[in-house]
Amino acid sequence: MPVSGHNVARVIQAAVRAAVLLLAMAFFPTAVQAVTVSGLYSVEVPVAGSSPAELQDGYVEGLRRVLVRISGSTDVLAREGVQEVLGKAESLLQAYQFLRGEDGQNRLQMTFGAVAVNQALASIEAPVWGANRPLTLVWAAVEDRGARRLLTQARVGEDAADDWRTELNRVARDRGLPIALPPASFQGDRRLLSEIWGQFTDRVRSAASDLPHDAMALVRIGRDGDQWRAGWVFDGMGLGGGEEAVTAASPEALVQALVDRWADRFARRYAVAAGDVGALPQVEIVLQGITGLVDYAEASRVLEGLTPVRSVGAARVRGDQLTLRATFTGELAQLKEYIALDPRFVPVTGEPVALPAAPDAASETSPAVAGPVSEGATGSTGDVEAFGYQALPAGDAEDAEQAFESLYQVLYYRWQTAPKTDDDQDA
Repeated sequence: MPVSGHNVARVIQAAVRAAVLLLAMAFFPTAVQAVTVSGLYSVEVPVAGSSPAELQDGYVEGLRRVLVRISGSTDVLAREGVQEVLGKAESLLQAYQFLRGEDGQNRLQMTFGAVAVNQALASIEAPVWGANRPLTLVWAAVEDRGARRLLTQARVGEDAADDWRTELNRVARDRGLPIALPPASFQGDRRLLSEIWGQFTDRVRSAASDLPHDAMALVRIGRDGDQWRAGWVFDGMGLGGGEEAVTAASPEALVQALVDRWADRFARRYAVAAGDVGALPQVEIVLQGITGLVDYAEASRVLEGLTPVRSVGAARVRGDQLTLRATFTGELAQLKEYIALDPRFVPVTGEPVALPAAPDAASETSPAVAGPVSEGATGSTGDVEAFGYQALPAGDAEDAEQAFESLYQVLYYRWQTAPKTDDDQDA
């Protein structure tokens, strides 16, 4: 049987990923910390006012930012057909709210449908980068006016690097790139700072052994004539290599260029090709506590009976953990609501990862439905986008690699056989 060039390319791609996975498991068996990024489809943009035309401008700008996050590249905005997609921005909304600031700066909060956005990207042959993304631990040393400082999670005293940290966190959130900075306890370690500046990955790796991450980036930032320069090396996940660098005229432009390069690199590796998105979305459902064929059959039967579900099939089994792959209609939030109605599915969540995020905010999994724009008063027009990072409950490199290639967050439940009722016992 002849083999098409497309199939050959997919086989080669699978082989390369398998080799990278083996390397990751060999060198970093305990470091894997894939995270689910919530809020990828939520955005807040400034708007001039609440007239239909002004709101339409806000919808388009919001969708423009979301398309970049989900495709993983700013190149998506130059694709043929993208203007038609942007013109339908309002129809892709799930929820939105107009916020009138006390200082007169108005903003529009929006949440777009994950499935709708993914399928819109596929319609213009753009890749789609899923919600489960690698976590990068960033060791960044900044040299300015003769002094070097390490960027950490929190401000330490009169920290001159605070503006750099704030900008790095903001741009990473805007691109949907999960990053973590080391704890402030590392701030006074001059030897470690020198090793980061020298990009000695072996020496820094031991300091990172207890910190959640999939990969590390050792970054040195300083002036290069009248420009700013950032040079970095990656460590882990088969990303190692020589130093890469970007230059820019300002700190803000430098951070933007740096994060853009990182996001583009991860997206090229993990984004799903448009042809693989499919007409119906698929989600992986991991069930813990499956003890035999009876549990498997019953769990599958229940899922197949849910209104949004079109098909259910087993993807893999490991001990008492069964991974099912379900195709469904509508949005993922609706499917989760249906599953929540059955007490045998007990949600299992990973620990929240201590990264810069806006707590208690709506995400793409919110059940809100788009309706008339409501107004809210805010005392601040700061960045309040709904971002959160949560570790995947599954625990090894293979599970993480599988999750990276999923378009939607992996759903984790503990299968709990329903207790017998009094009527059952009397029967």
